[in-house]
Amino acid sequence: MGKIIAIANQKGGVGKTTTAVNLAASLGVLEKKVLLIDADPQANASSGLGINVDDVEMGTYQLLEHTASAKDLIVSTSSPNLDIIPAHIDLVAIEIELVDMEQREYMLRKALAPIKEDYDYIIIDCAPSLGLLTLNALSASDSVLIPIQCEYFALEGLGKLLNTIKSVQKIHNTQLDIEGLLLTMYDSRLRLSNQVVEEVNQHFEGLTFKTIIQRNVRLSEAPSYGESIINYDAASKGSENYLSLANELIQKNS
Repeated sequence: MGKIIAIANQKGGVGKTTTAVNLAASLGVLEKKVLLIDADPQANASSGLGINVDDVEMGTYQLLEHTASAKDLIVSTSSPNLDIIPAHIDLVAIEIELVDMEQREYMLRKALAPIKEDYDYIIIDCAPSLGLLTLNALSASDSVLIPIQCEYFALEGLGKLLNTIKSVQKIHNTQLDIEGLLLTMYDSRLRLSNQVVEEVNQHFEGLTFKTIIQRNVRLSEAPSYGESIINYDAASKGSENYLSLANELIQKNS
């Protein structure tokens, strides 16, 4: 039974794409069949897995427009058990084009229905906004994973995101769950990092993943080589963290 997980937070720079790419790669290494969908016009998840974005002729745009089937858009990656539907800058235009369509919030859900059972997990890397693209991702997903960086304004905007999730649950997708909050960019030397961890655990007890993603130089280097952290440096702290997260996710869903 396939599970669709959206990775969302309207704040940029919280480790959303890093999490989408490395969680997907880690699940693949743990022998789960995974599809990553790049639903961000910046297409960083695509380039982060070694895809030359300029060469992408078909991808998430066509998936949402229903001008190509999901099966036709899947590209395999060098990471074990991991496929991707890549994005291209043309995805920027999709929100405008979807506005007049009937059932515009469900375009992604419909497009993914035929392939959902082909994968153990389908991970959607959302754009850093709460627009129609993210709404489509949330309407198509079984759950949402929210990365939160261990920095000063960490919880700012979280209320807004949780309200959006509530209204999606009410109107578009009654099945949508919160998979969990993931603390990212943690630096144990900083008092602030520790305060954020405390605060999030206090406010969202039981909703927060035990795994915390630490700040790691190798983790920020990996995308420039078009590789997941697992391929780039399997012995790094970043790799250890994301494998731990993947294990936690699998246990939670077994």
